[in-house]
Amino acid sequence: MPDIFKRSEIKYLLTASQRAAVESAMKDHMIPDEHGESTIRNIYFDTPSWQLIRNSIEKPVYKEKLRMRSYKRTSEGDKVFLELKKKFDGIVYKRRIEVREKDFVDYLDGKREFPGKGQIASEIDYFCRFYGKLLPAVYLCYDRCAFFDKDDHDLRITFDRNIRWRTSDVSLTEAAGGTDILEDGMSLMEIKAADAMPLWLVKVLNDNNIRKISFSKYGTAYNKMLGNGHISVMNFLMRSKGAA
Repeated sequence: MPDIFKRSEIKYLLTASQRAAVESAMKDHMIPDEHGESTIRNIYFDTPSWQLIRNSIEKPVYKEKLRMRSYKRTSEGDKVFLELKKKFDGIVYKRRIEVREKDFVDYLDGKREFPGKGQIASEIDYFCRFYGKLLPAVYLCYDRCAFFDKDDHDLRITFDRNIRWRTSDVSLTEAAGGTDILEDGMSLMEIKAADAMPLWLVKVLNDNNIRKISFSKYGTAYNKMLGNGHISVMNFLMRSKGAA
């Protein structure tokens, strides 16, 4: 997999019938990802005051996030992807390296040097030092089906369902699960492209009244935490001390 990405990412919230219409239109143009449907697991890192996600949901021209990702439940010795994701003026830039989860958490706790070398590792190391104390804030998982265009592999379409979050057991070694974000039958579709969309895709979106939205999985989870009184700066601080 490539280590550097630059592309637009447009998001749509689909009903079951809208998703079926898009998938039908895709048959002559898109190929399923070799892994089929998979459960993607993420850890989002943040400061004790939730600075990163608070900045992000204010919709600035530039924003950035740090997450760790795996495509299966891992064991302590497995390597996973550590990703620095930046968005500027609608374009997503992503840098990622492979590390072991424990090595990176030990680095955040000041127990070791950054577990990686090279330009991308240096960028992530600088990011962590810039924001100071970062903690594993939220575990977020979802079931994804991914497709890419037969002729343009830079064009990808993904469908995510069963998007779930939690603030306990924030580790990729734990089983997937948590509180649902979407209503039953809904899917989040993302169109990821380096260039303009093909006409067939524009047509199916228009014909089915599918409109782009601003949607952040982590941001939605954060807002749900705020809405039910689940979160405060103090309980995050106390939780982080308990995990140390």
